[in-house]
Amino acid sequence: MSRSRLTPEREAELFEAVLELVCEVGYDSLTMDAVAARTRSSKATLYRQWHSKPELVATALQHGAGPGANQVDTGSLRGDFRAMLAQTNAKEMEKDSALLRALVHAVHTNPDLYDALRTKVIAPEEAALRTVIDRAVERGEISASNPAREFVPHMLFGLFFAVQMIEDRIPTVDFMTRYVDAVVLPALEAR
Repeated sequence: MSRSRLTPEREAELFEAVLELVCEVGYDSLTMDAVAARTRSSKATLYRQWHSKPELVATALQHGAGPGANQVDTGSLRGDFRAMLAQTNAKEMEKDSALLRALVHAVHTNPDLYDALRTKVIAPEEAALRTVIDRAVERGEISASNPAREFVPHMLFGLFFAVQMIEDRIPTVDFMTRYVDAVVLPALEAR
């Protein structure tokens, strides 16, 4: 990716518009023309900066992700999970759920989008979660041989889909906190 000539404020505005459009029309119907019109940019500028629609969408998601798990270290696994959950709010959860719904089909039919999301969003989040788990191992909170360690990203990411499919609602921070306490932590602490 070439170096951005946009100010950080302008870039943030553009990324917000991209994510809004994805929620409004879905990934497949999103066009660079629509992004250019919404953001009062030229298509040439968009392609110069991000080269493709998958790259632009993945970068927008990466930008909107916030600080993430890699900046959390409370000294305990339960504290780390609670601190990660405290970084979000109901409005963000609703937006994230809408984005997931808009992208879930698209990643299966567009390998370039999957690759971009995997590189910019999914892999960094997985790595951050693994760092949190590795620190818990180093502190002796969980066993290095616990097989549940490998499934933490699946448990946490899958929660978003499960709650929507089973209960037709967006998971709340309270629900996620109770889930971590009742399911994730006991699985990790089991010897």
